[in-house]
Amino acid sequence: MRDAYHEELDSISDSLVEMARLCGSAIGRATTAMLDADLKLAESVIAADEKVDDLQRGLETRAIQLLARQQPVATDLRIVVTSLRMSADLERSGDLAQHVAKVARLRFPSSPVPGDLQATLLEMGQLAQRLMAKAAEVIITKDVDLALQLEHDDDKMDDLHRTLFQHLMDDRWKHGIETAVDVTLLGRYYERFADHAVSVARRVVYLVTGDYADEIDPVLNAANAANGGNGAAEDA
Repeated sequence: MRDAYHEELDSISDSLVEMARLCGSAIGRATTAMLDADLKLAESVIAADEKVDDLQRGLETRAIQLLARQQPVATDLRIVVTSLRMSADLERSGDLAQHVAKVARLRFPSSPVPGDLQATLLEMGQLAQRLMAKAAEVIITKDVDLALQLEHDDDKMDDLHRTLFQHLMDDRWKHGIETAVDVTLLGRYYERFADHAVSVARRVVYLVTGDYADEIDPVLNAANAANGGNGAAEDA
């Protein structure tokens, strides 16, 4: 009976890893669709989000059944509850990748991103994909040091997000209001996607140690205090 119980816990973890990998692939493909004005690829990203949603629903069902049947305590309870929260982060990440693809579809046959910003958006997309790949690795390895590193890696995404706004606020902006809105939304989607990857890593830290990431890393604690204590990702 206990073997079956722990197999179910393992299957929940496996679902989280699969969700993270699907989200990482989705943001990469959505970025390509956006920059290349590839309608077929954009449509495939939009349709594929259903798989992430299905995985989350299945994970939630198994987790609730475990809570009801096994009434886990201590570490096992932390695994189940934290996994539910991670699945919500990952499901939202999938939605954000889908949003990028929908912008690409909306502006087809043109790209929504002007040529002078394509390199910045490409870098944001590549970084988002790397952050989610690291989040998947953290789920597998339960490596606290790697999880803490992920939050520092996210600083680069924040820098890129600020770069976009500098372009948008520049008096020399010549691409019009519609493009400005598209670029603003796209920057927000990538920034929030990265935040959800970081949130997954933070939850693994809590899962393994019972402590929050900013309690372990003084730098994160200071940054959290500067931001008013809002360390976890909020919904976009």
